[in-house]
Amino acid sequence: MNRRAFIAGLGGAAAWPVVARAQQRVPVVGFLRHSSSAGSADLLVALRQGLDDTGFVEGKNLSIEYRWSETVFDRLPTLAAELVSHPCSVIVGAGNAAALALKTATATTPIVFATGDDPIQAGIVPSLNRPGGNITGVWFFSGAALQTKQLELLRDAVPGVSAIGILVNRNSPSADAQAKEAQKAARAFGQQIHIAYASNQQDLDSGFAALVQQHSGAILITGDALFTGQREQLVNLAARYLVPTMFFASEFVVAGGLLSYGASISEAYRQVGSYAGKLLKGGANPGDLPVLQPTKFELAVNLKAAKSLGLKIPESFLVRADEVIE
Repeated sequence: MNRRAFIAGLGGAAAWPVVARAQQRVPVVGFLRHSSSAGSADLLVALRQGLDDTGFVEGKNLSIEYRWSETVFDRLPTLAAELVSHPCSVIVGAGNAAALALKTATATTPIVFATGDDPIQAGIVPSLNRPGGNITGVWFFSGAALQTKQLELLRDAVPGVSAIGILVNRNSPSADAQAKEAQKAARAFGQQIHIAYASNQQDLDSGFAALVQQHSGAILITGDALFTGQREQLVNLAARYLVPTMFFASEFVVAGGLLSYGASISEAYRQVGSYAGKLLKGGANPGDLPVLQPTKFELAVNLKAAKSLGLKIPESFLVRADEVIE
């Protein structure tokens, strides 16, 4: 090897650590969700939008590591540990189960969660204003907090229904609270209810079928990351069994579901992305950032779904809707 080539070789070798360090400077955001990737595309778009708004673009100056439990609850601790050891600068916990798994896995890596259930009752944070530690996030109220109103609206849309079925994810940290709230609301309304449980994607068919077999004239789907991830499957089940169904987010109604009442989950994920971007910039402590909450809840109705069910939605109900899909 001549002297010039040898020196050039040394220069190239010396450049490697510089390149490696440059690559390492690109921050990594971890993402953990207790579902499959199917049905989550719009939420990821919203998450990336929130990151974009703070100056972080995936594939440009940001990398995102995705982990999906495929609805297998026991996989969450392992997946959480993988993201912590990757290492990630910030980790997003999508749903109660994912947030709790991450909280157990690390007390130092910043965590931003998105949940529909009360994060205090779920044990994610001790306070909404100052969550403390390494965690904060967004509570979009799709769980027990809205069930009474959802049940009331479902009764108004389908007057005279004898029994209403409630579908709950048994593995959810809020499962007991959701079941108790449904029973409490049913007693207040004098409404007969049936509760069925679905802990994974395969259980959805059997859980829905069980409620139909119990002669539920309408069904309420409780808020849960599992159900959000299987949106299309649940909408198709409601259509197959011709059962009027109330969902917890308008995304279900856009997908063909009959009714929904709740806050926008997509907006919640955009806020999560914004929080993650703020933490990436530094100077902010997640425990000092208040848990964000929605200020607006919307009632959505799909008239095409109503027609396929042979259901006439009362005019007095339609005038209360924020969104009506023809």
